[in-house]
Amino acid sequence: MPTTHTQLLRLSQGHLNLLETCPRKFQHTYLEQLNSPPNPEHEERQTLGSRFHLLMQQWEMGLPINSFLQADPQLKKWMSAFANAAPEILTPATDRPTFRESEHYRTLQVQDYLFTVIYDLLIADNQQAQILDWKTYPKPPDKRKLSKNWQTRLYMYVLAETSEYLPENISMTYWFVQSQGKPQSIQFNYSDSLHKQTAKNLNQLLNQLTIWLNNYQHGELFPQVPEHSKTCEYCQFAKKCDGLRPTVGHRQQRGVAHHTAMVEETISKVPASLEVIQEVSL
Repeated sequence: MPTTHTQLLRLSQGHLNLLETCPRKFQHTYLEQLNSPPNPEHEERQTLGSRFHLLMQQWEMGLPINSFLQADPQLKKWMSAFANAAPEILTPATDRPTFRESEHYRTLQVQDYLFTVIYDLLIADNQQAQILDWKTYPKPPDKRKLSKNWQTRLYMYVLAETSEYLPENISMTYWFVQSQGKPQSIQFNYSDSLHKQTAKNLNQLLNQLTIWLNNYQHGELFPQVPEHSKTCEYCQFAKKCDGLRPTVGHRQQRGVAHHTAMVEETISKVPASLEVIQEVSL
């Protein structure tokens, strides 16, 4: 009997965050590839953040970093402050066997979707595993808000699902290296109850996405958030969405085959290059 081949769609924590925030913005951003003009200030911050990630990877691999530090006073300042704030990370203990890897990749299939997570640094021994993530934002977000971000939830969930570590033995720590001139950390400890809740939330969201994608392939738009929502205040697609609000259930006059190709091709484009290590936006 011939088997039916299902193509897995690649998703990231960014996709999940956007789906929860506004499904229609997900459609505009990932399916239609509509982007706002580049913000030079944002791009500069992103570049500097990527350079810090590359610096930390170089350090973890035992490669020289003096050229990085001498060429960029900002990186030198951040590295010096981080070394003072967390010397145990840069100079690990040698009295017990420990696994350490920078830019550690893991993949997990959930339903018909494939997730790839990249840990800035994974430190693990026989009992515990710790995920570390570098952020170069000037101000850390609220811890409660950060706990609900899909990066926090998905990263620990994937590690629990792809290893033998119990959820209670997994943690994730964000390091905000330029927070008010002194690095700050926010740590989250995982648990079995959080793991079950994440699994439930993730599968519910993916079930909904499957429905939306199927409808979209037949010409139906993704749902919008309620009119006058705060989500729309700073959204670059607000005017575009306002123009479509009166036509609820409106079907676009575009071919089904074209929609299907866009869905399968566009979502699968997840950056995986180590040449430029991107900082994950929260």
